[in-house]
Amino acid sequence: METKDNLLEADGKKEIESNKNDLDLSNDSILESDKKVELNIESLKSEFESMDLESLVQSFEEILKKDNIQQIRLNVNKIKKVFNSKFNQLLNENKKKFIEEGGNIIDFNFSHPQKKRFNTLSKVFREKNELFEKNRNEIYKKNLQLRLQIIDNIKNLIDTNQNTNKSYNEFRDLQDQWREIGKVPLKDANNVWNNYRHHVERFYDFLHLDRDLRERDYKYNFEKKSKLIEKANSLSKETNLGRAFRELQALHKIWKEELGPVAKEHRINLWNEFSNATKVINEKRKIFNTQIEEKLIENLKLKEEIINKIKSVSELENKTHTEWQNKIKEIENLREKFLKIGNAPRKQNNKTWTDFKTAVGVFNKNKNNFYKKLKKEQVENLRKKQELTEIAEKNKDNDNLETTVVLMKKIQNQWKEIGHIPRKESNKLWKRFRAACNEFFDKYHEQNISGTEEEIQAFKDKEIILESLKSFEFGKQKKANFNKLKEISIEWAKIGNTPRNKKFIDKEFNKIINSNLKSIGAEEEEINDLKYFIKLNELTKNPKSLNNELQFVKNKVGEIKSQINQLENNLQFFSNVDMNNPMIIDVNKKIENHKYELKKWTDKITKINKIIK
Repeated sequence: METKDNLLEADGKKEIESNKNDLDLSNDSILESDKKVELNIESLKSEFESMDLESLVQSFEEILKKDNIQQIRLNVNKIKKVFNSKFNQLLNENKKKFIEEGGNIIDFNFSHPQKKRFNTLSKVFREKNELFEKNRNEIYKKNLQLRLQIIDNIKNLIDTNQNTNKSYNEFRDLQDQWREIGKVPLKDANNVWNNYRHHVERFYDFLHLDRDLRERDYKYNFEKKSKLIEKANSLSKETNLGRAFRELQALHKIWKEELGPVAKEHRINLWNEFSNATKVINEKRKIFNTQIEEKLIENLKLKEEIINKIKSVSELENKTHTEWQNKIKEIENLREKFLKIGNAPRKQNNKTWTDFKTAVGVFNKNKNNFYKKLKKEQVENLRKKQELTEIAEKNKDNDNLETTVVLMKKIQNQWKEIGHIPRKESNKLWKRFRAACNEFFDKYHEQNISGTEEEIQAFKDKEIILESLKSFEFGKQKKANFNKLKEISIEWAKIGNTPRNKKFIDKEFNKIINSNLKSIGAEEEEINDLKYFIKLNELTKNPKSLNNELQFVKNKVGEIKSQINQLENNLQFFSNVDMNNPMIIDVNKKIENHKYELKKWTDKITKINKIIK
């Protein structure tokens, strides 16, 4: 009996067609077949990637018309991969454009007619594939029952006394039937094969065949198994380990299903040679698998790092639209990096993918909550700005300009303090608000320049006074002349403001009045006193301005007193110093100057108080 091997068992119909009576293992038919498959995959890949979305959907429809799911599955998966890649690229481009134009990510919505057709076709394929899998499982179960029946029939041949040739022919028929039966459920494959092999060997061992017939069968099996060993040894030189392993599986399938036993004296040696050739490839494959495992572990670490980064980003509190847009880009970059990384170890693969989706989901939830809140705030901001716009439009034609200008400035400041509103409303509402404000302020500034009726009348009154001042006749008495000029100045100050474009008349008046005061011999101090007196009379028009002037003068008095006290305190440190000392003389001089200034500012307080009373 042959030694039981621990190789991956193959089962079902032959995947490599060969002549049952004369196996030819000297050519590279399997290798060439693999190459053709790889070339076909590459050509399909290139063909599909050059298509647009509509062409991909049309190809999908054409492929689905075929009934063989196994034949179309490769093409369908490739089309789905290319379509999803192109659609996601288009989706991201539209999302980026939407955000750059000021849109909120929560409002983004994108649909494409080809996507709907694609989803429908995918559903059709999925339903067909599920039906195919269901039918195939039923077939596998039936195949299992057929194989078990063949095993029972072989057992019956061993236990039945009948003509040797007849038993041998029946055995061959049963072997042919075995080969024609397809695959069985994977979980039953090894058991049913081991059971079959065991009873086949029993048949050869215990059946009393003609010696010539048995020897001829043993010789045939010996030659074919020797060729399988040669082929297995040649596979050890194959650089593509995946391909070598697939071919090795095919050889094992032939060894088990196509060929019977050899003479007892050769069984162990032949199997050992075949097993040794197998071990060489398996050792290489183990090394390759170890490298793959290391790569998978490396991928796992990279994925875990990205997941942790996403979690860290999700924990940050973003308060503005700009901050969120930056984080969205950061998450998108991390997501793309994650998807480009290969698989992790199988046991961790599903967990890693779940952790990744959970981390991204937390970020998206926080993002959506922010934009929901932002959207709510923008709705409230819109309401506030609409109210301000209505106020502006209602008051733009108000004739009470001085009162309205305060209102219009106030609502402009309020507008600035209100946050963003939805972009589709922003420009339209801003144009309305700005137009109403501009219309009012244009009218307001126009009146400021040309003046009110009161300001125009004030200008006319000042023109009369200016003409009288130009023809002023000086008397012989200085005091009388000074008092007359003072009366004219007071009368001028009481008239009030002139239009903005007529302000030159005030400069002309001041120039002439100063010239006349100097002509009558008025001292500079007298002139300054008169100017201040006139200033106070102008301030009487606005009590607030007069009070501000009083406060300013009081502050000045307090400042000068503080300086005098500081200088007097400094002198106490030099009580034993000669009073003729230059430094002492300088300090005393500064004190005197400050006292002189103090008197002038104190007099101003007196003058202001007289006017207030």
